[in-house]
Amino acid sequence: MWPGGADGGASRWAWPYPTGGTLKVVKAGRCFLLSVGVLVLFTIARGYGWLGPPAVAACLLIAVLALVAWNARATLADLGLRRADAGAGLRYGAGALGLVLLVLIVAAVIPATNGFLHDSRAQISGGRLLYDIGVSIVLLTAIPEEFAFRGVLLGSALKMWGPWRASLVTSALFGLWHIAPTLHTMSDNRAVRSLSVTAGGQSLLVLGSIAVTSVAGLAFCWLRLRSRSLIAPVMAHAAINGLALTVAWFAVH
Repeated sequence: MWPGGADGGASRWAWPYPTGGTLKVVKAGRCFLLSVGVLVLFTIARGYGWLGPPAVAACLLIAVLALVAWNARATLADLGLRRADAGAGLRYGAGALGLVLLVLIVAAVIPATNGFLHDSRAQISGGRLLYDIGVSIVLLTAIPEEFAFRGVLLGSALKMWGPWRASLVTSALFGLWHIAPTLHTMSDNRAVRSLSVTAGGQSLLVLGSIAVTSVAGLAFCWLRLRSRSLIAPVMAHAAINGLALTVAWFAVH
């Protein structure tokens, strides 16, 4: 069950940190809008290559969003960074990792789905695979994106709307966030490469990516709310990207 009951009502919301008064809601709204603005500007700047190396861009994104959250007086609990919740985050994250691994293994052995795992990005050495998982996926993708969407954005949205609406809105934004990466990498996958040569096919692939990543965002929100920790969605996010690349690496090789 979603935290807060079937209807997500604030009166039965199990989240232990109350939304507070009007002033807190105003600050949360300002934090949410500023964070969305930061993400939009970051997407544009990244598209033009203005942010430099990925490590610089990721650190810059986290630093700016942390400043926005600090200005709104967000607490560690609001951001999913409270130490007392780390244990629950690790447990839920480990469960998500195991589930992702099971799904990917099943997809790899089924002929109807294993073609989607043949991705040219997996044509790398074993050493490069380890680097991509540890650095590119965990440090430069999962951590900054989860801090942005399930940390600052979800933390501020919860104070305004409660768990259901906050999760739906932030997950939709998470789906839109993946438009540019989808356009950049759609030709790398053998199963969908033929679609990417036409404008209509590209549109279908982008819409599919938005839908899939939005659903994934909802799952990450559920993990964040259930565990109260950002660790759980970070682990799940890293598991989806990292294990998918690992299974694709074995499939390619």
